[in-house]
Amino acid sequence: MLQLSATFDLQQDVVSSIFKKEATVGRTEEYSGIVDTRILNIERDGGVLYSWKGATGTTRIGKYDPNTRQNKLLYTFDKQVCVSSCSLNKEETLLAVSLAQRTRTEERLRPVSKCLTLLIEIHPINNTKVLKAVDCRVRVQFIHPDTERDSVLESHLLLVAEDGYVEQLHVMLVRQEGYRVVMLNPECLAKDRVAEEFSWVQWDSQTQRLFYLTHREKAVLKCVQFYHDQNCETLFELELELPSNPFTCMRFVNLGFDHHQETQHEREEMRMLVITNKTGSMCVCYSQPACANQEITYTIVLVHRGCSKTFSVALDGTPSPCSTDLLPLFIPIGYYVVVYLAGHFLHCINTRQQELLCHSLFLSGVDAELGVLGSDSVVLSLPESSLLDLNTGRMYTVDLNPSFLMDLLHCSHSRPDAQRLAALHCLLLYMGPNAALQLKIIDWICDNVMPFDTFDQIQEFILASLYRIIYKKCLSLDEVLPYSSVFEKKKVPEGLDLVPGVTCTTELHAEPVFKGKARRLQGYWEELQWSTEKMKYFEAVPNLRYRASQSLSDWTKLLTTLKSENKKASNYLRHIEENTKQVLSMVDSWNLDQKVVPLFQEQDSQQRALIGLMVDKLREHLNRHLPRLGKKKIDVLVVNYVAKLLELIRRMLQSVWLKYKLGPLVLCLKQQGSSAEWAVFHVMCRILEATNTLCLPLPPGYHTLLSVLGVRCLPRHTFLQYVDHGVLQLTETFVSRLMTDLDNNDANEELKFSILKRLPEPMEQRICHLWDHPISSACISRDYVRGLLEKHAKTKGSMFMERDEPGFRPEFLPLTFLTKILLDVEDRALNPFEEQENVDARFVEETALKQTLILLGFQDK
Repeated sequence: MLQLSATFDLQQDVVSSIFKKEATVGRTEEYSGIVDTRILNIERDGGVLYSWKGATGTTRIGKYDPNTRQNKLLYTFDKQVCVSSCSLNKEETLLAVSLAQRTRTEERLRPVSKCLTLLIEIHPINNTKVLKAVDCRVRVQFIHPDTERDSVLESHLLLVAEDGYVEQLHVMLVRQEGYRVVMLNPECLAKDRVAEEFSWVQWDSQTQRLFYLTHREKAVLKCVQFYHDQNCETLFELELELPSNPFTCMRFVNLGFDHHQETQHEREEMRMLVITNKTGSMCVCYSQPACANQEITYTIVLVHRGCSKTFSVALDGTPSPCSTDLLPLFIPIGYYVVVYLAGHFLHCINTRQQELLCHSLFLSGVDAELGVLGSDSVVLSLPESSLLDLNTGRMYTVDLNPSFLMDLLHCSHSRPDAQRLAALHCLLLYMGPNAALQLKIIDWICDNVMPFDTFDQIQEFILASLYRIIYKKCLSLDEVLPYSSVFEKKKVPEGLDLVPGVTCTTELHAEPVFKGKARRLQGYWEELQWSTEKMKYFEAVPNLRYRASQSLSDWTKLLTTLKSENKKASNYLRHIEENTKQVLSMVDSWNLDQKVVPLFQEQDSQQRALIGLMVDKLREHLNRHLPRLGKKKIDVLVVNYVAKLLELIRRMLQSVWLKYKLGPLVLCLKQQGSSAEWAVFHVMCRILEATNTLCLPLPPGYHTLLSVLGVRCLPRHTFLQYVDHGVLQLTETFVSRLMTDLDNNDANEELKFSILKRLPEPMEQRICHLWDHPISSACISRDYVRGLLEKHAKTKGSMFMERDEPGFRPEFLPLTFLTKILLDVEDRALNPFEEQENVDARFVEETALKQTLILLGFQDK
């Protein structure tokens, strides 16, 4: 399920380099017993700080640069010491170190502090200042502000004490002799008290935030934001429903790795982690060890959603004595939070679409194993989707494994629908715009074209892909745009709402409190604050998420309006057409050189109207619920959304077209379709079914192409049944091609007559002019005569006026008399430039004579 890629190996990247340096002092024979290399900290730039005990009885601190893959010696202690915490400032001029001190037998009568914290000048190595000598552990961490200045003569250091307080030291620097950087007035360093009375603390190096947990009457999570101008401010507070005493000793998260901590601190009573995402989401994850009944519980507080999800998982197997020490690991991967318990389960929780369990993937047994991590591994979760195995000294980046997810999709018989749906969403939403992966998913859809029992994979593909394109624009779009067709059902199928062995309860949590600059900040805090406040409105509004299927009644009215001559209706249609033009101009600009499938080649009035209607309804929906975005941004977003929909369907067709190797001969109506064409026709029918259910538009030209394939692949009577049931539409482009391409043998003539009878009258009249057949010529003649005589009767009193009554048919007049009248009317036509489409009195006479001969049996059709 997870794909681990090694980014750092202590043995390969560091120890081998140390060995070369130790070899220069001639002590290579003692290498294996002396070098004790340990990772101490990982700074914001990815640099790894480590220590080792040298061959000459010293302790050294170095840094590994992941960009240059080079090691650098920072400082050497002239004796062996136990480094419990270490940090390097951004300019690499100051090194902060905490040393764990143990009283030796000969020193028991002399008091020695348990922790000694030092600040060392290393550019070049010069003075050392003692910052603290206390009987509690102290973690050190330099603040790495975002600044474009090349040289910064100040540094800010956090001292995080086990006694439950944080101090910030402001160290001013001065440059001497052009290159020496030393502390200015080291005896009087300014310091501030940042936080106190907490039992858990977490440092977020990427965002320069400090989270800590206080517990008086209730547990309260607080966040301090550090700025580039050395200031800091408590911006955020959130009450949490935690046990009365969640931590019996101080817990440090992302503040380095203490390899010398006391043994009584090794067992964790609870594990907790705060995960933030730059789009404005925040999750507070915590869990407790398994209960006696072999059930483990973990909670994800979705701050941006105003709720918390508590999951309980029954562990397989017989209870073991150490099962009560089991604590799952929380791993952030994009907007997923992976909960991993080695040897038991892996739960990939979707923090953006959290309503249903089926959009989060739960795996157990062999599926949940991470092969590169051994059973005895001590694994820690790091920021930026990384893991550290302390035993081996290896670091890994963690990602979802697309190959595993694709295999899970293909196991259609052995996997529940909920797993397949969750895997499909992982692939479509998280993996991003990967053309090769998208092609594999379309390939899978072609092989499994019929919908599953609980969801329609084509609908999921369309909605989830569109959601992926749009969701990064604004976090609140999550609540108003569709991402799954499951919500279109009146009731969620049971197979999607239940995961065997997992129970989930949802609760609302207390509203977070934003303080100080959070109300004026742009970016993350503004987005998070707006999301939490908007949730009250979202929870109160029914039908908040846009559903195109709810526009079905509007679509029916619009079809009626298309046939109307009302001026008001015409104005509305012009508005709809303008929407459509904006969308199609964008689509055409994307596909100037991509004409694999013959689409966008015609004026499909119905699909053009549906495109414009969707733009109108989606724009109205977003303006109502997200006015904060602004009308201009919403207009651009909506047009882009519908254009991407058409482009997505075109890409699906192109993939199917290439999969089955169809060529231009497909458009020829004279030949029978192949098995490959039948497969494409079947897929296109399923796409049509999926989009019709959701009331989504198709690219203009889609129905013509589908009807062409229908004629080639279906028996004639089945084809007409498809037409009568609305599956196939008789577009003017298709019927025109059929009338001209097929000859007039008996079978084709019967098909053409059947199609003509099913056409609306205006289209039938236009099509008749394209069919070279006596019957069509007779129809043209009758229409011409009727129209000409009606015009003559309206413009001038005629002797034929009194004969315009039921039962009188001008076409039965003696042919010579009729011809004379027509010639007379033609000579006195009001508009001599009116187009007659090659029809005149002589044509009518010839047609009538030919029709008479056929009726008398003197001439064949």
